[in-house]
Amino acid sequence: MAGLTGRALIASRCARFFKDGDFVNLGIGVPMMCVNYLPEGVELWLEAEIGIVGCGSTPKWEDADPDIIDAGGQPASIIKGGSICDHTTSFAFIRGGHVDATVLGTLQVDQEGNIANWTIPGKLAPGMGGAMDLCAGVKKIIVATDHCEKSGASKILKKCTLPLTGAKCVTDIVTERCYFEVTDKGLVLRELASGYTVDDILACTDADVIVPDEIGVMD
Repeated sequence: MAGLTGRALIASRCARFFKDGDFVNLGIGVPMMCVNYLPEGVELWLEAEIGIVGCGSTPKWEDADPDIIDAGGQPASIIKGGSICDHTTSFAFIRGGHVDATVLGTLQVDQEGNIANWTIPGKLAPGMGGAMDLCAGVKKIIVATDHCEKSGASKILKKCTLPLTGAKCVTDIVTERCYFEVTDKGLVLRELASGYTVDDILACTDADVIVPDEIGVMD
């Protein structure tokens, strides 16, 4: 991960959570970038709520099968051994607790592990997709997010103010500045990105932060 910054750093750090053979659901955007940074020897079975088990790399439009797209309307592919299933079966994987981990983007996340990533009141929302089901049915829920809004306001709060997608479900938060583990005592600062100090993180984080004696380096 040497030299990575921004969203590439977020995706590469999230990819380190996975074990070979994990059954994983990746959200749209930065979460989908995780497949580009998998550790050597780690292969995943990617599940998509739209009905794919075994999503492959993203092909160029000129090479894509128009009948195979992801939830964001982008071209998708299926690996050898993968399959297509209906929505009922796809959501049964999620609701039945068969998905090992998910990576989700967010609008807000807080120190209690609450996540709000589907709507802003008064604005048009396309729907939450499978996010609510993932928050209820998956044990390891990793949030991949920019640390702050474009305005500079923290996205990591003491308490979410937007409508929740899931309550007390997030296990890990990865930003371009640091990695937090969500514990029953609050957010523990586990790793820092190069160029950032503990004081930097405390200054840009609205949530309370537990600072351990030893802190790792993201890259």
